[in-house]
This record gives sequence, C-alpha cells and structure tokens, in this order.
Amino acid sequence: MTTVDSELEPVPSAVSGERLTAPRPKPAGRPRRRQGGFTPYALLTPALIVLALIVGWPLIQLIITSFQKFGRAQVFGAPPEWVWLENYAKVLTDPVFYGVLSRTLVFAAACVVLTMLVGTLIALMMTRLPKTFRTLLSVGMLLAWAMPALTATVVWGWMFDTAYGVINHVLVNTFGLEEYFQHSWLIDPLSFFFVAGIIIVWGAVPFTAFTLYAGLTQVPDEVLEAAQLDGAGGFQRFRLIIFPYLKPVFLIVTILQVIWDLRVFTQIFALQDIGGIRALTSTLGVYIYQTSIAGGEFGQGGAIAVVTAILLMSISIYYVRQVTKEEEL
Repeated sequence: MTTVDSELEPVPSAVSGERLTAPRPKPAGRPRRRQGGFTPYALLTPALIVLALIVGWPLIQLIITSFQKFGRAQVFGAPPEWVWLENYAKVLTDPVFYGVLSRTLVFAAACVVLTMLVGTLIALMMTRLPKTFRTLLSVGMLLAWAMPALTATVVWGWMFDTAYGVINHVLVNTFGLEEYFQHSWLIDPLSFFFVAGIIIVWGAVPFTAFTLYAGLTQVPDEVLEAAQLDGAGGFQRFRLIIFPYLKPVFLIVTILQVIWDLRVFTQIFALQDIGGIRALTSTLGVYIYQTSIAGGEFGQGGAIAVVTAILLMSISIYYVRQVTKEEEL
C-alpha cells in the first residue's frame, strides 16, 4: 500500500479545504487579425477587376438603358430620352409579361423536377452497373452533354418532324396510332413544351447524374450494409441515409438547374423557327429578344432583363446562404 500511495499524484489544494473560484474571463480585446494580412486581397484584386469589367460594366449599361427610351433611332446615333421608370411601369402592367413569366416558371419547375429525378435514378444505377457498362453509359452521357444546344435542338426537331419524323413513324407503324400520322408536335403549345422539355432534360441529365454519382461514392458502404441488415429497403436507405449525406449536393444541383432552366433561350428559339407559335410559346429569354432586338424597344427589353436578373439574383443569394449554412454546420 505504501508503494501505491507514494505513486499517487498530490490531491489538489481545492479539495483539502480551499475555496474553488471560477477562472476569470479574458478581457475582450481586439479581434485577431487573420493571417496573411493584405496578401489575400492583393491576389483577389486582378480577378475582381476582370469580373467587374466583364459582368459589372454591361450590367450598369443595361440598367441605364432600362431608364431610357432607346429604339432603332438611338442605335444609329440619335440621343436617348430619359423616361426613368416608364419602361418598368409598362412591363409590370403588361399582362403579356405575366403570361410569359408564369409560363417560364411552370416550364422551368417541370424541367428541374424531371432532371433531378432522372439524374438521381441514373446515378443510383451507375453504382450497381459493372465497370464496362458504366463506362459506356458515361461516354454516352458525355456525348449528349458536349453536344451544342442548337445542334441537339435541330436533331430532335427532325425526330419530331411532321412528315419525316421518326417519332410519328414509330407511333403509326409500330403502335398503330393512326391519329399521329403527320402529327404536328410544335403547333400546339402543350406538345411544343413537351418536346422542348425533352431536349432540355436530355442535355441537363448528364451533369446531374455525374455530380450525384460522385457524391454517392462518398457514402460509407458500412452504413448502407448495416441498414440493409436491419431490414431497410432501397427507398428507406435512400431517404434515411443517402439523401442526408448528399443533401448539400442535391441543394446545389437543384438551384443551378433552376437558374439554367429559367434563362433557357436556344432550344425555345430554335423550335419556334422550326414550327412553333411565338406568341404562345415564348419564355423570358426569348421574350427579351423579341422585345429588344426584333421589336426595337431596347429600353423596355432592358427593363424586362433587369427584372429577370433580380429574379435570378434572388435565387443565387438563397443558394449562397444555404451553402454557407451547410459549411457552418
């Protein structure tokens, strides 16, 4: 016992009768200066200058134009007339604008939902495929993703062509649907957006699938195996394990898809040239072009563009705040 007692550390003096006192808080001083000093700001300065010239200056010019009466005469040198908020008043009281806006929001929401659903299913399938088939699928999606939007629209437009389209041919000769003989897909606005949605989702799915597949490779296999042994089904494992792990990835991809689909232009404009009715199928991007470039009302088109930019900036700010919250957790 004496040997053990001699090896014990001495008992703190507070236990032997002295009064315990809480440590005094450190006086609040100046916040610590981040390491690096001026160097990070100096390194960021060239990029900020280039960004201001490429993005900031055209945006300022757009805002200035939106406060002016700027038409074809001003393009050829006539001085513009300042009308201030008149262009915005015309836009915000125009029922055509609200029809285009609602059409754009509904179409973008449908494309985002389909893109995320199909992209998630393909990403989950890629985790189960053998390496050879996964490589072939990846190459196919890369080809679809690399194809220019205009080229893809022209190809899909020929597939849905009234007289020579393969879609009508298959529906009539394979499935016996005689009502689709020389059916015009682009005349009716609903079928027009059906075709446009296929083109947009087809081009957007590869990015979503690749991004989610990269996230799925980081989900621990031990957790999934344990859940499977506990009797959790495939949907339960996705809802309770995979989705919480990949929630930041899903959030980022979804918001990016919303921004991209709200400003879609090429696919809608090209399909309208093939056979769509512009007045019934225009989205915000095409409507801005028709008002400013085709219609010659650059001031009013600038006002529509500013309203669209505010809408996209609101979504972007929400995206940045959500990402920041995820990083702080």
